[in-house]
Amino acid sequence: MPMPDFELRKECPPQLCDCARDDLLRDPQADIAILRLTQMEEKRLLAHIEGIASHAQLKTLQQRLRHNLGVVLQIAPGSNEVRTVRGFHIELLERPGLCRKTRATIPAAVRRCLATHPEIAFAILNENDLLGGA
Repeated sequence: MPMPDFELRKECPPQLCDCARDDLLRDPQADIAILRLTQMEEKRLLAHIEGIASHAQLKTLQQRLRHNLGVVLQIAPGSNEVRTVRGFHIELLERPGLCRKTRATIPAAVRRCLATHPEIAFAILNENDLLGGA
């Protein structure tokens, strides 16, 4: 397989990660866009997420993650009562090439953003009709 013209994410220790990076690189039909998320780019992304100030910016981030990296960031109220940002179900869906650590750090950054900007959390609740349009 020819090497892509962009820097790839470095290999994770095999015992610590389940990203299947090597399998992804071996498959000529695989979408390797997720491997563009290097450790430096991940740090920039986390800083960007924590700097989000509106629900519209968060929605745009979700769309860009899907379009540029092929990953889906789901944010929804949890099945129980939402009293704090811990009550939200925030998940980066698993896919080949996406590190376990990344699947944990991005939702954590979103939680920090929601804690800093409760109006975004209320917008998410309202979007899911939990506030009944109040």
